[in-house]
Amino acid sequence: MTMTDPLADMLTRIRNGQRARKSSITSPASKLRLNVLDVLKREGFIRGFSKNEIRTGISEIEIELKYHEGDPVIREISRVSTPGRRVYSGIKDLSRVYDGLGISILSTPRGVLSDSEARDQNVGGEVLCRVF
Repeated sequence: MTMTDPLADMLTRIRNGQRARKSSITSPASKLRLNVLDVLKREGFIRGFSKNEIRTGISEIEIELKYHEGDPVIREISRVSTPGRRVYSGIKDLSRVYDGLGISILSTPRGVLSDSEARDQNVGGEVLCRVF
């Protein structure tokens, strides 16, 4: 069975895993998912991730969730741009998430970047999700 929105599936797995107080979760692997996880790790929202090959041609990602004093570090994670409604933003129109406490993750011509990295490189793109 095919999945219409693989990124939303991964975000939901992260959200559900943190609500259930899991230390790590797994998700099917893809380049976009790995790039988004790389941004989450750089920004300090997850401990880390590793790609494991189940069998030839099929891989999964193990994501280590992060907690601070028993509470999940990610309080809110939501998909902005969906397959049915793409949301693009220029760098001047990109709003700050909770006055800079959260981040927006963008898919830009220079790769998948957080909103602060996109501002530094002065490039806009598709707003994939918001994390707080």
